[in-house]
Amino acid sequence: MTQENIFSLLTMLGGLCLFLFGMNVMGNALERRAGGSLQAMLGKLTSGKLAGFFTGLGVTAIIQSSSATTVMVVGFVNSGLMTLRQAINVIMGANVGTTVTAWILSLGGISGDNIIVQLLKPMSFTPVLALIGIILYTFCKTDKKKDTGTILLGFAVLMFGMDIMSDSVSFLKELEGFRSLMIMFKNPVLGVLAGAVLTAVIQSSSASVGILQAFAKAGQVSYGAAIPIIMGQNIGTCVTALLSSFGTNRNAKRAAMVHLAFNVIGTAVWLGVYSVVYYFFDLAVLSENASMLGISILHSAFNIACVILLLPLSGVLEKLAYKLVPLEKTPEKTTVLDERLLETPPLAIDRCRTLANEMASDAVTALRYGMACLTEYDEKKIEYINKIEDKTDEYEDLIGTYLVKLSSRQLSDADSMESAKLLKIIGDLERISDHAVNLVDSAKEIREKKIVFSESASAELKNLVAATDEILALTEKALVNTDLASAANVEPLEQIIDVLKENMRTNHILRLQKGDCTMETGFVWSDILTNLERTSDHCSNIAGCVIDGEQHNLNIHESLREEKYSDFFKKQFEMYKEKYL
Repeated sequence: MTQENIFSLLTMLGGLCLFLFGMNVMGNALERRAGGSLQAMLGKLTSGKLAGFFTGLGVTAIIQSSSATTVMVVGFVNSGLMTLRQAINVIMGANVGTTVTAWILSLGGISGDNIIVQLLKPMSFTPVLALIGIILYTFCKTDKKKDTGTILLGFAVLMFGMDIMSDSVSFLKELEGFRSLMIMFKNPVLGVLAGAVLTAVIQSSSASVGILQAFAKAGQVSYGAAIPIIMGQNIGTCVTALLSSFGTNRNAKRAAMVHLAFNVIGTAVWLGVYSVVYYFFDLAVLSENASMLGISILHSAFNIACVILLLPLSGVLEKLAYKLVPLEKTPEKTTVLDERLLETPPLAIDRCRTLANEMASDAVTALRYGMACLTEYDEKKIEYINKIEDKTDEYEDLIGTYLVKLSSRQLSDADSMESAKLLKIIGDLERISDHAVNLVDSAKEIREKKIVFSESASAELKNLVAATDEILALTEKALVNTDLASAANVEPLEQIIDVLKENMRTNHILRLQKGDCTMETGFVWSDILTNLERTSDHCSNIAGCVIDGEQHNLNIHESLREEKYSDFFKKQFEMYKEKYL
């Protein structure tokens, strides 16, 4: 190898590094920028084949990585968010969605002197994109604009690397070893192996297709060698999903196996067809140098052909997955929060929000059961309350730990705010379930000691229970639906409950002086009032978080202070005062 060739090789490697780096930066920024879109698209998943297929296609086209989509799918299945059948359809769509990258890169192969053609060439408009990107990244403060700048910069680096790589590979045609290698890759089996190994190493079929296009632009690869390499790339991209399935439940492993089976079967069938054509028909086109556009067409055509072949057979793929990863005798526990979702913060936060809403429903039901047990003791309700208390304890620890891990990722301002809000809320929800258990203790004491409240005390307690029930309903609605109107009603009602508690304590002392109540009754009475009043405090905290989250401010005390001086607060306070006092 001459000195010139050595420097050309180093230049080619530098271009390859820039290309891979640009693709990685652009993909990560696209994922962050499109977080809301991902959430919306994945939320529309149905069991329908076409719906799942187009969802996978759309998400992958947005984030430019079928590997990332498949890893997310494995995480969803592991968390119980998606069935295996839904996952199969999404995976097929992801395989087609990833071909978008090759079409974008193929613009680099456009040739012609026409000014419009010249403007379409990436190297003509890439410098402008890089300039816009650096301005957005350097001078803008919002995460969305910074991410947009990162996307443009990543694309510029990617295309610059692609241009360097394709310009520097021309020296390879002078090397006898490289020519022999290209001839060898015309062998369908060896070509498939080459494509699979290259993609497995860099863990991106989009990147490996881009490298193939760079060789094609320099006239270093024929269609005969490109076709089997493209087929092999689909198998190599399965490595990422297989690696991500380690440590998951068996259903998630089946999703990864479906990805592998889909690509292996599709490659085997179409490789067989191609081999027949290759060995029995001497097609001149197979010896021609491939173009960047030709690579794009082949990549898309092959993946679409695989989908046409196997989409009607998704049920067969599901059965095959169960054969490859059989059921176990003992049922598996679903992972409610999968760490794979941390790679996509908006989806991870949405999952935490779903669990927090589940916590809210459980805590509210437990507290209501606890209040009901004060007047009508029920062992089944008590058993439910104890079960819920354990569950909310577990969820608080689980969600809290997960959100702390998420905070180490690069989060947008909105995601960071939502994460902080959820961290605050789950503590209040857990305390509400604790108060439900405390009410059960009071109910047990009432039953064991045969305590009977006076008629006036029973009426007061019924009134306080009704107010507490209403504040629970408002709080749950405010949290689950982000209902600001309900959230705004919580604080005036909480103030009324504070007044109710003090009035009831005073009335109890008066009854005690008259001999209508006993000291023993007073201890239980005080515990009940404290638990219900503190429940309303936690409701106020949650409603405050909901309001603050919408106002992008987490200073609850300041928000509540401002709210108390509003005309709306005064009006609602008077309304609740008339209702409960």
